[in-house]
Formats: sequence, structure tokens, C-alpha cells
Amino acid sequence: MKCQWALGMLGIMVLNGTATAAEPVAAPGDPIKGGQIVGQVCAACHGADGNSVNPMYPKLAGQSEGYIVTQLSYYKSGARKNPIMAGFAAPLSTAGMHDLGAYFAKQTPKPQPAKDKALAELGGSLYRAGNAATGQPACLACHGPAGAGIPVEFPRLAGQHADYTYAQLKAFNSGERAAGNAAIMSGVATKLSEREMKALAAYTMGLR
Repeated sequence: MKCQWALGMLGIMVLNGTATAAEPVAAPGDPIKGGQIVGQVCAACHGADGNSVNPMYPKLAGQSEGYIVTQLSYYKSGARKNPIMAGFAAPLSTAGMHDLGAYFAKQTPKPQPAKDKALAELGGSLYRAGNAATGQPACLACHGPAGAGIPVEFPRLAGQHADYTYAQLKAFNSGERAAGNAAIMSGVATKLSEREMKALAAYTMGLR
């Protein structure tokens, strides 16, 4: 029932125009060409196989091609603010973005076990059922039961660094991250306490 309520809430957002529709995806990228770009540009931060070691940088392995293209286009246009990524995205063509997305989509994610089991249990409850008391919808409505995401707008969360996921929830909460599905995510993040954000991040890190 709570899951249906969350899906209904998302449907209302779409009808009201608060959910951003993704642009049609162009021709699929070439993962071989994408791998060449990764070796030259992306591997230092995100890892050659998209499984970054440093939690400052997101894991991209297994992320959908469409989502990666969308985020790169936001960095290039300045809709999503990050001076490092803006510099890397600036010279990329649309085809190059698709090549990168195709490469990372084919990589195998390497999940990590939750470090705090009690915190992860709280996150699991919030992820699956939301919190009716605060109006926080279930995360699985958009990100899927296993955290695989729903391309193009909703990213894979399974196996992502907890620190990175927490930082993004904070950015949505503060309004710092305002591109794409921020209208939905800011509405979710503002209903979360600090502990709940950390709990969700801990739980999704352990999803496979």
C-alpha cells in the first residue's frame, strides 16, 4: 500500500510538470570507444572499470547509459555545478557521452557491505516503505527494489559509496543540486533527517 502511495505521488508530480521528462536517447554508444576515453580521462577518479576507490567520486559501473549521458550534458551546460566535471564534459560530443555511458553500463558493479548494520536496517525500512509520518515516499518507487534505477532519470544506487549518496542527498536538501529530477529529489530529501540520510546511504551501498 505504501509503495502504491509513493507511485501515486510520483504520478501527480509528472502530471503537474514537476518531474522533468528526459530527452529521447540518441543512437547507442560504442563501449570500445568509451573505454578509450575512460583510460585517458575518467579512470583516475572513477576507476578503469567504473568502481571508484575514493568515496568522493561515484561508482559508475552498471549505471545506465542514458543516465550518464544526461548528467554529462548537465555538467557541460552548467545546469549541474561541479568545476572538475564541467571541464571534463566541455569537450565531449553527444556521441562521446553515449560512448562513455555504454562503456560504464557494461561494467560490473562491486557492492560493499554496510558498515553499520543498525543504520542500514533503518535505511532499508525507509527505502522500501518510506515514512508516512513525514511524507517521505518509498525510494524503491523510482530506484527499484534492488536499487538498479529506472533509466533515464533515476540512477542506480546499489553499491554506491555511502559517503557519495549522503552528499547528494544533502545537495538535494539544500537546493545545491537543482538539475533534472531535483524537483522530486529535493521534495524527498527535505523530509529526511541527517540520520535518515545516512541510513539510506548505508543501506543502498549494500544493495546488489
